[in-house]
Amino acid sequence: MFDTDVLIWFLRGNIRAARLIERETDRTVSIVSVMELYQGARSQDEIRTIRRFLHENSFRVIPLSEAMSHLALTLVEDHALKDGLQMADALIAATARHTATTLATGNIRHFRSVPTLRLKTFRAN
Repeated sequence: MFDTDVLIWFLRGNIRAARLIERETDRTVSIVSVMELYQGARSQDEIRTIRRFLHENSFRVIPLSEAMSHLALTLVEDHALKDGLQMADALIAATARHTATTLATGNIRHFRSVPTLRLKTFRAN
């Protein structure tokens, strides 16, 4: 599963992000990451570009389930004050944990406090 930051780097033309995405045959992303991408878009054209990118690269968008929502709530309860875990990251982490996938992210510090979450470090440079 790819975190939002990896997708942003890809959309900005980062070669390392492109290689990471190209190597993965089962490309998944949380619906939360898609919403974050749309929220950061500056125009409808950018939203169309994002939608086309996800489609052309065969990303499977994972919707939230009740179980994921409850897990994210527990993560926020346990880690928001102590570790600064934010809501969107808790939802993304819960999605990765619930689906037993590794989360590729450049923001390891956002997720390192989440127990049993498998992480793959991405470096843009």
